[in-house]
Amino acid sequence: MNNHFYAMMSRMKNIYRWGLMRNTRSENLSEHSLEVAMIAHALCIIKNKKFGGSINPERTAVAAMFHDTSEIITGDLPTPIKYYNAQIKNAYKEIESVAEKRLTDMLPDYMQESFAEIYNPDEETKQIIKAADKLSALIKCIEEVNCGNREFSVAEKTTRKAIADLKMPEVDVFMQDFIPSFYLSLDEQN
Repeated sequence: MNNHFYAMMSRMKNIYRWGLMRNTRSENLSEHSLEVAMIAHALCIIKNKKFGGSINPERTAVAAMFHDTSEIITGDLPTPIKYYNAQIKNAYKEIESVAEKRLTDMLPDYMQESFAEIYNPDEETKQIIKAADKLSALIKCIEEVNCGNREFSVAEKTTRKAIADLKMPEVDVFMQDFIPSFYLSLDEQN
């Protein structure tokens, strides 16, 4: 039997984000997922080392890599639409769940249980991934504004507020320790 899961995962590079915004550089789902995984990994380490947490960075990073794979089937629904109201938000969550199940069904039976766990992490892991996702969005906004694209100016402010509203100390540390570098050129970082 052919198992199409990884061929489908390969299509993440064909799903472009920020569809309602003019972009100086397109960002695909593959790039975004890798960045979210790296940030989630860092947030776990910060939480564990600075705040006495006990979350598994590697397991969280893997869950973050797969956090948006349902978009291979659904496409990237822009945030203003996805969260327009509770009814649309709940309907979209249902659609995402069906898409994740469809993808998981493309795996051999012996792998399906492991992926069910990846697609349904515990609440603490979900919060870390949500924070990493917002930080990735902020980085995209900063990069676009740095390139002179004012289209992302309001999105940057909105995203900063959403990040502050999370009230997660590990996120505050990431913001302080890492985000300022995104305003610098390569030469300034060296």
